[in-house]
Amino acid sequence: MINTLALNLIASVMGWDNERATSEYAWLRLMSSMKYDGYSDFRAGVRFLESLVSWLRHFDQTDREIAYGMVRQRLVYISTAEMQRVIENFIPEIVTPYLRKAVASALDVKPYGVWATAEGSKAFSDRLRRCLFVGLSDGSRIDVLRRANSGRLSQEQVVPMMNVDLDKWEGLGKDLKEEMKDDQARFDDVYLIDDFTASGTTFIRFPGGGAPKGKLAKFEKIVKDAREHLGDKFPLSTGYTLHIHHYISTTQARDALEERIVEAAEKLTDRSYGDAFITEGLRLPTDLRLGSIESTIGVMTPSKPEDGPYLGLCDTYYDHELFMRLEKHCKEAGQDDMKYGYANCGLPLILEHNTPNNSVPILWAETEGKLGRRMSPLFLRRDRHG
Repeated sequence: MINTLALNLIASVMGWDNERATSEYAWLRLMSSMKYDGYSDFRAGVRFLESLVSWLRHFDQTDREIAYGMVRQRLVYISTAEMQRVIENFIPEIVTPYLRKAVASALDVKPYGVWATAEGSKAFSDRLRRCLFVGLSDGSRIDVLRRANSGRLSQEQVVPMMNVDLDKWEGLGKDLKEEMKDDQARFDDVYLIDDFTASGTTFIRFPGGGAPKGKLAKFEKIVKDAREHLGDKFPLSTGYTLHIHHYISTTQARDALEERIVEAAEKLTDRSYGDAFITEGLRLPTDLRLGSIESTIGVMTPSKPEDGPYLGLCDTYYDHELFMRLEKHCKEAGQDDMKYGYANCGLPLILEHNTPNNSVPILWAETEGKLGRRMSPLFLRRDRHG
């Protein structure tokens, strides 16, 4: 009953005739039940269809068809099931090929021959045990990673957050030595894991050429402090190999991370790690973005001709109060407004547990309209910055 009422309200708000309404109802029912209703911040009785009604109403009548078209044609929603598949593929498709190649090199055999002998199988298992997996945020879904690899990974080589205290570091090292039956055993590979990156700017940066900031800088400090306090009991090898893995990444973020890791290698002269590798489970295509900023004129250029009207909505239905609320965070990315999301990524992207601030704010922002148009969210974002 509620579902039917919401559909009728959408038709009324949009001004659809019966034929158009019937056609759209089928799609709306399918997408809401299969995907959109699973968004974590929807509440009972106010899920996707009900939110869509309120969202469409805040646009002028002449702009509602454009707004609906963006949802219909350009919105990308990563569901719980899809995210879980990406997490489940992490060990077999990302970690395993890397380790197999490393072990093959050490044994002087072909990678496909590693498991052909007992010696190779044991060498692979030992190398896997000497990998430490560290979650960088709640989005790293360490609980899902552990369940997906039960019997393959030890519970004592996976930590949910990078704020590891001294007792935990010591415990990780003790368990590794006991299981390996080797007092010299250390973790040779460290995987820093997060769910999503859109700009790549928050992982490591050097504002104004000064001290490093970001997740890598924070992890480096934690490692150095722990090594200083624990000495020989510290469980990471000197010059361990660092792996930066995101379950989902944009092409923009991948390119930025590669540049910034090179910069970090030059500027972090006393860094704890040696080589660094960047991987992702799913790399989103470049043209997912609605547009990109032309540096010479500072204007967002549509990725596709049909994206122009969508960018127009971002310009028109914008409240600068959003920027003021996130000013410090935005200025670090060199932004003067938040029309197209953090770092001007311009993404029409929703993740089932929260909407990235790199997505266009007309999808997620909620403001009172003090410095522009009132903003009403379709997928409300929980913001940790303001």
